[in-house]
Amino acid sequence: MNPLVIIPARLAATRLPNKPLADIAGRPMIAHVVERARQAGIGPVAVAADSAEIADALLSSGAEVVLTRPDHPSGSDRIFEALGRVDPTHRHDVVVNVQGDFPTISPEAIKAALSLLWDKEVEIGTLAGEIEDEHERTDPNVVKVIGTSVGPRRLRALYFTRATAPTGDGPLYHHSGVYAWRRDALERFVALPPSPLEVRERLEQLRALEAGMRIDVTLIDAVPFGVDTPADLERARAILGDAGK
Repeated sequence: MNPLVIIPARLAATRLPNKPLADIAGRPMIAHVVERARQAGIGPVAVAADSAEIADALLSSGAEVVLTRPDHPSGSDRIFEALGRVDPTHRHDVVVNVQGDFPTISPEAIKAALSLLWDKEVEIGTLAGEIEDEHERTDPNVVKVIGTSVGPRRLRALYFTRATAPTGDGPLYHHSGVYAWRRDALERFVALPPSPLEVRERLEQLRALEAGMRIDVTLIDAVPFGVDTPADLERARAILGDAGK
């Protein structure tokens, strides 16, 4: 494989506007994500941004920034546009999508998602962790993955949902939105219209499952959290040594 990491970042977040630029330990949040992606050491790192402000904020980081259309309906569409601009000759056959609001993600988690693609049957690799917090079991903002075991700490995804599922005794798994895509799978995905279950659950990964694409999941100990609210931002600052700001 010849992977490339692309980080989608947009200013127009509903709950936390301008969040890629939010200060964490003296640097914008997006710079922390770039650093973590580089530490994974799996390939070049680029940022797919919707504004020049994000590019300006990353000048000192040396990161490659691609300005993409501001009206993309999803991060997958944004990274696909950026992929065509960064790598028009198709040197990279895999693209890893690391969310731009994951400033505390571990490099090991990024590598874990990519490792699933060593299995040639897998088209998309992603991450999940067992839910320990009782509140998360019923929180619709915590996306659950339902899968069947295909190896140690590995699932084949059967469904993703905001509901508390599956029922009965056993663990529930919190899905994390890190994706390792085969390039041809991403190209196929963005050409598909939104699927009925995708629209109903508001989860774009269901489009891939409804189209018959295979998604495998690595189970990790600590699921990276996304910064969506001011409270999340304070949590990230505390973890990264900036609780006093």
